[in-house]
This record gives sequence, structure tokens and C-alpha cells, in this order.
Amino acid sequence: MRLSHISSLRVGLLSMSAVAALGVAGCEGPGADDVSARANAPISKETLALMQEKGTSPSAPVLIRTYKKEAEFEVWKMKSDGRYALLKTYPICRWSGQLGPKAREGDRQVPEGFYSVTPAQMKPNSAYYLAFNVGYPNAYDRALGHDGGSIMVHGVCSSRGCFSMTDDQMREIYAVVRESFAGGQRDLQLQSYPFHMTAENMAKYRADPNIAFWRQLKDGSDNFETTKKEVAVAACGGRYVFNATPVDGRFDAYSPCPQFRQNEEARSLVAAKQAEDDAKIAELTAQGVKPIRTIYADGGQHPKFAALAVASSRPDTLAMAPTDVPVEEKRVRVALDDKKGKSRVSPVAQMATAAPARAADAEPMIGVAAPAGEVKPTPLTGWFGGLKPAEGAISVAAKQSAQQVAQ
Repeated sequence: MRLSHISSLRVGLLSMSAVAALGVAGCEGPGADDVSARANAPISKETLALMQEKGTSPSAPVLIRTYKKEAEFEVWKMKSDGRYALLKTYPICRWSGQLGPKAREGDRQVPEGFYSVTPAQMKPNSAYYLAFNVGYPNAYDRALGHDGGSIMVHGVCSSRGCFSMTDDQMREIYAVVRESFAGGQRDLQLQSYPFHMTAENMAKYRADPNIAFWRQLKDGSDNFETTKKEVAVAACGGRYVFNATPVDGRFDAYSPCPQFRQNEEARSLVAAKQAEDDAKIAELTAQGVKPIRTIYADGGQHPKFAALAVASSRPDTLAMAPTDVPVEEKRVRVALDDKKGKSRVSPVAQMATAAPARAADAEPMIGVAAPAGEVKPTPLTGWFGGLKPAEGAISVAAKQSAQQVAQ
């Protein structure tokens, strides 16, 4: 690609991003000169050398994966064979809330799920140094009645539901994303997880109320892990569906799932991984690994920053270590009611409590999501209902935090 063409794309990207950013309240911080310097900072020589070592380039597509519990932010770049390689893992300086999805404005939750970032979502004039909008809520979130917005990846190490990095980190991440867009990438995928979707973590959190949702996220993660290719994401029947093509009709987040086809090779790879993980979960359970739920005062940060005493939002909550609460395993599905006694669970959300469609459960080449209410108790799925902490296991502060999460 000619340098003049790249420069024109950069100018167009910056202009479009600046206009889009004006619509975000409180984000018009720096002046024009500062915006230009920040938004057009070059990728470091060290990172460019790392790209060459990984068999990729600045203009190649980028993909992002994040993990709240481990406070890690992964940047992946596509190689010439179309597969992604992990370029760099950045420690997250601050995330807020609890493990689990975002549901409403002001809940301080960092979203979990699969999101899309376009050039128009870049925010060069953010008051939080630099930023880009992750695209929450997506179709899946909206179908479940989840609201809120303006969830960003940004600098300053301050979070109210955002992925917050240091300014130095954000300068490099922004530059890597910018160059991928300049190279022709139309949108990048951001995969946000509560933790690394390992058998060990799934065994530990097998009784958490979010486990049915996390199984869906693991299915998407497994599709990426086994293929190292961007996952095709759809939503229907209150759940995510991955790498699938409808046999008849289309995927609609507000409607039941139609029959769909999956690539046989990818489906087989995912099924094999899930069978191996399920066996490991069963083994860990038999060995006495107890189910827990982790409660935070208000999110966390990577241990690296605690050691460096980096300034961040709400440092008092970071001083309180997360609490692992023992959970009694029960197969009781509880619907939360609002203060008026009316159910807050929409029909689509009720469908979402059913076990998600998985490659291991589908017929060869053709699958259909499990009907609402049908749950197959496996080591990974069986215990996602009622939550009963062991007596004396939670402090008063932790109890209050848990109640806030449930409300």
C-alpha cells in the first residue's frame, strides 16, 4: 500500500473519530495539538520488531482478548496464513465491578462477551488520554434487556465499567489498532472474559450463578483457541452461536435459533477440546475442588501495578483483596424480581438460562440450540442455579457487595 494512501486513511480516520468522540459527554479533554500528537504516535521499535518476529505487520488485522480476574489485555495480530498470533499481553491497570456481565447503566460492570470496534469508535480527544468504544451493548445484550453505553478501553487507570490502562500502554494499543484500520481492517473483534476459560477455572466457578453464560463464552473461546481465527459471532434465542450458518432463515437475537451448519473441521476440533476439558473438570471435582464465587469490593488491577503503587480510581477498594466465597451446589433456578415484585427476566433472557448450543452436542454439520428450559447436567453445566454461601464465610462488606451484584 502506498504511503500517501496510508496517510490519507489516517487523516480520514482521525477526522471521523474526532467527530464521533464529540458525542461522548466529558471526553473533550486535550487541545488539538495534544490530540494529534497522541493519536498519531508511532508504534515503538520494540513492538515493530516483535511483529516481524511473529510473522505479522502493522497493517495486518488485530484482535483483542481481555480477562478480568487475571487483569490481562491481549493484543493478537493476523499472520499471512490468516491465523492470529499473540503479539503482546498488557497488564490491566484498573477494572471495576465483579466477575459477570454488565446489565445496566451505572452498575460499574465491565462487559463480558463479543464486541466489535470500528474506526468510528476511536476517540482521540478523550479526557482519558486516548480511548476507543468497545461497542457495548451488542445485539445479544440488547435482546436480554441490558443497557448502558460508552464503555471504553482508555488510559488514566480509572474505571467505572471500562478497561483502563496506563497512558503509555494506551498510546501503543491505540497506535496498533490505528495502523490495522489504516491497513484496511473494517472492524476488530474484542473478546471479553471473566477469566481464562480453562478447565480449572470452570471447575472452581461451576456453581456461580453466571456459569450458564460463561459456558457460552467458553464455547466462543474454544472456537478461537482451536482455530486461531476470528470467531463468527451471532445471537439467537438468548445465547451466542459461533462459526455457524443458518440452514433456513437467519440469526435473530430476539428469536429462537434456527437450524444451522458448522464447518466440520472446526466443529470437530472444538468438540475434542470441550470433551477433554469436561473430563478434566470431572476429575478436579472428584479430587475435591470446591465451587466458589469471587467477590470484589470493586474490581481489581494487575498485581504489577499494586507493587508499583500506580495511582488509580478508588484505591481503597483495591486495598481489599477479593474474597473467594464457598458456594453450595444446587440445581435451583431462581428468577430475580425487582422492587415492584415484577420479574426482570425477559422471555429472551429466560431462554438464555438454557444450556447453549455446543459443537459436542450438535449433529454432524447441523445443530440447533437447546430449547428454553432444557439443561443437560454435565460437569460444566449442571450447577448454575441457587447460591448459598457457607455459614461464616462472608464478611459484612462482602455480603453487601454480593447483594449489590444480585440487584
